Amino acid sequence: MFSSITGIRYFGLLTFESVLTLVQLPFIDMDPANGSSLYPLHRCKTIHLVRHAQGVHNIEGDKNYKAYMKPEFFDAPLTPLGWQQVDCLRKHVQACGLHKSIELVITSPLLRTMQTAVGVFGGEGYTGKMDVLPLMVANAGNSDRAAISSLNCPPILAIELCREHLGVHPCDQRRHIHEYQCLFPAIDFSQIESDEDVLWKADVRETKAEVAERGMKFMNCFANCELRSMVITDRNMTGSNAPITDFPGKIPSGPDLPSEVADETRSGP
Repeated sequence: MFSSITGIRYFGLLTFESVLTLVQLPFIDMDPANGSSLYPLHRCKTIHLVRHAQGVHNIEGDKNYKAYMKPEFFDAPLTPLGWQQVDCLRKHVQACGLHKSIELVITSPLLRTMQTAVGVFGGEGYTGKMDVLPLMVANAGNSDRAAISSLNCPPILAIELCREHLGVHPCDQRRHIHEYQCLFPAIDFSQIESDEDVLWKADVRETKAEVAERGMKFMNCFANCELRSMVITDRNMTGSNAPITDFPGKIPSGPDLPSEVADETRSGP
């Protein structure tokens, strides 16, 4: 989908499906001798894509697609299983040393994606004695989770363009940004222009072509920046290949079907 963006090398896709899996995306060959790119590896970027962990809407939507239309799933938070997935991936990221190379974490401004981003890539537990803002306050989104520190972790930036499929489903509508700023004080929301959600429409669902166009626009925003390694949290917008490798310590699976995948499943034969 993004192979036409010059100078970016994709690999190490971390994704949540029913269980946590580590996916290897095909490399864009950057060897000039092969004629596929003018850019050598040292001028390329490493981008890790992370899908949010299981949300409450995923459970109901897997059983009944119409559940995605329920107003109570507005900006759905993570489930207890979703937080287990977050903890499991965090341990893996720490164990393999990936956290030491990440320069920036980009997240879409939805409750479940920001919970995933700070849970996996944030600091340790936060106390009021720390002279920094927390990444997440205690019990954010009724999570029953402790506050998370912003110390010793990469900056986390919220970007509107990397949101998943927009429109119709209340679970894909975001809150006002000032509400998120209270829950995630150390996340950077400076790149989001509107406090209200002006992208989500109650009666219009984005087409796949529109999602792809938005994805390309998002990727182009970072194609020429100086960063060499970053994480994008909200895999559904960017697409992926099928998982090929499970990392050790995966947890039991649970129903977890993204709303747009459920849409395709139920519209098929």
